[in-house]
Amino acid sequence: MVKPAERLKSIELSQIRKMFEVCDENAISLGIGEPDFDIPENVKIAINDALDEGFTHYTHNKGFLELREEISKKLKIDNKVNIDPNSILVTVGASEALYMCAQGFFEKGDEILIPDPGFLSYKACVDISEATAIPVEAKISNNYKIKFEDVEEKISSKTKAFIMNSPSNPTGAVMDKKDIKTIADLATDHDFIIISDEIYEKIIYDKKHYSPKQFTDNAIIINGFSKTYAMTGLRIGYLAGEEEIIEELLKVHQYNTACAPSISQIAGYEALRGPQGYVKTMVKEFKRRKNLISKRLDDLNLKCTPLEGAFYAFPQVENAKDYVKKALDVGVITVPGSGFGQTCDCNVRMSYANSYENIEEAMNRLEKIK
Repeated sequence: MVKPAERLKSIELSQIRKMFEVCDENAISLGIGEPDFDIPENVKIAINDALDEGFTHYTHNKGFLELREEISKKLKIDNKVNIDPNSILVTVGASEALYMCAQGFFEKGDEILIPDPGFLSYKACVDISEATAIPVEAKISNNYKIKFEDVEEKISSKTKAFIMNSPSNPTGAVMDKKDIKTIADLATDHDFIIISDEIYEKIIYDKKHYSPKQFTDNAIIINGFSKTYAMTGLRIGYLAGEEEIIEELLKVHQYNTACAPSISQIAGYEALRGPQGYVKTMVKEFKRRKNLISKRLDDLNLKCTPLEGAFYAFPQVENAKDYVKKALDVGVITVPGSGFGQTCDCNVRMSYANSYENIEEAMNRLEKIK
């Protein structure tokens, strides 16, 4: 049998997906980061209309212009960033956007700073590119918020990029404006790029989201529709940055996927231009669930930092692998923290993207763990 490429030997399949594929139909899943809401009604109508009109063919490689124009408007209003539609590239989810950045920017000898704890795809994409991932510890003493000094001390002459994620998966932490601005200044001064994963920017409680692109040209925004509009299966996201960078990344996109699915692009277009009450209603419900899981984890004596954004809790346990097994034994699916970094063997990730009632029942079951 032909051997796979050597660089794949260090890559492990996602711990999240492993838990997602657990087949116990009676188990309650706090594992997957997928909103349990349906997509907005106006988006459904737009998809059906597009099908009736035959909008099922290739679009421009960057995405059809009207969608990129809406994304440009959104970035100006929400993120205080002026980005021309030609500097926006529509992708097959934020996952493709991240992979494209890794293939387009990173190479052997480069050092890429990644958050620890951090989303597991970051290290995998760095490893596949044959660059070196350098973990930047988000300290529990700072409520898992990365501070500018944490990044500064890891910068070297080989630093090519820092992958930023706020609100954070898996911790729910939201970075402070001062740190985001100062890290942006570091990117300018040391000439590295910030790849800012902002997929959870709308799911935030009692705080405000800031994009590093507001403070430096050395930043690229990754965002999408999976979390904000519950459009996970439609696989639609985007990159936004300086035009000359986007033109280079387009080479990876063009020879990988050609263009994002046309129907999904229509869905994204309608989601942005339509009423936004859906998003407010969903975030309000997530906040209610957040308050529930925070209280119940406290009752279980599982220490958890404040949950400021996204829909994850990252409580501490004695041994994550043991706890995940015990949780599964009582019918609750969680994810061991080890998949999210070197510092997380005593954490588990719990997603409160499930219903309020299911979260309540899951907590009742977890009370049985000795």
